[in-house]
Parts: sequence; C-alpha cells; structure tokens
Amino acid sequence: MLRIIEKLARTMVVLGGVVLVLLVVLTCASVIGRSLNGMLHSDLAQSLLGEVADWLINAGIGPITGDFEILEAGVAFSIFAFLPYCQLHGGHATVDVFTSFLPVKANKYIIAFWEVVLTAVILLITWRLYAGMLSKMGNGETTFLLQFPVWWGYAASFVPAVVACVVGLYCAIGRVAEIVTGRDFLPKLEGAVH
Repeated sequence: MLRIIEKLARTMVVLGGVVLVLLVVLTCASVIGRSLNGMLHSDLAQSLLGEVADWLINAGIGPITGDFEILEAGVAFSIFAFLPYCQLHGGHATVDVFTSFLPVKANKYIIAFWEVVLTAVILLITWRLYAGMLSKMGNGETTFLLQFPVWWGYAASFVPAVVACVVGLYCAIGRVAEIVTGRDFLPKLEGAVH
C-alpha cells in the first residue's frame, strides 16, 4: 500500500512542479512583453524605429492578458499538489525545541497526534474547497479578463486536495498503527531542514 501512496504523492509533486515551471515561464514572458511594450511606446523607439515599433505593438508585443488570473489558479493547484508528498515524508516545518528532550515513545505519540490533526485540517479544507467550487459553479462567476469560470481553478485544486486527503488518512492511520504495533509503516520523518 505504501508504494501506491508514494507513487500517487510523487505523481502529484511532478504535476505541481510542471505547472509551477509553466507559471514561471508565463510570468517571465508577460514581464518581458510588458517591458518591450513600454520601450516600443517610448519617444526614442518611435523616432528610431517608427513604423516597425508600431507594427510590433500592433502584432501583440505586450503583457500576456490575464496572466495573474492563470497564476492565481496555477499556484493554488501547485500548493495542493505538493501537500501529499510533504505529508507522507513529514516535510512540514516543526518546532522541536521542547520535544527533542522527550523519550522516543513520547515523540511518537506527539507525531501521531499532530498527524491526525493535520489530516483533519486537510479534510476540512478539501470539504470547504468543494463547497466553494459548487458555489462558484452555481453563480456563474468568471474571471475579469479571460472570462473563464472561476470554478475551474477550484476544480483544479480539488483534485490534488483529494489526493492529499487520501495520503493524510494513510499517514494518520499509519502513525497510530506504528504506536500500537511498534512496527514502521511510513517513511522515516524527514522534517523541515533548517
């Protein structure tokens, strides 16, 4: 079962990474286009390039329309896509100033407790994300510039959120089972490296 969960988490991390890279490219292209457009409108460019500057402006050199709308939906997707892998490998930031002095068994109880709490929070967020998606579907709200339905962004984020729920439930059950049985069911916790 761990192999399936690991593969699911890795798939989401790769998808999130690909989307993030595409968003970086989109943002860079938009910034470059915006800068070029500003330069082409300058008096210097108009005097030196004349009709070429006007032709480039008319050809569409400028910022990418709706870049921030795409960025908003894409970043939300990426965040949810990274969550399952982070959950599975214990990559969330922790403060262990006080718990580092406790016995190993006490730390296992603390880790299991917070695993269950975090899973409950992920389930709550996913439930509210779904409710928000249904609400946006019902009211027909669209983005300002691109006019694509807002619920598309919610739906894109909902898929990795469901995967995060599955991984979270597996981790919560696994941590509790580790306490009960004394066997390891999950990868060794990596924690946030400082």
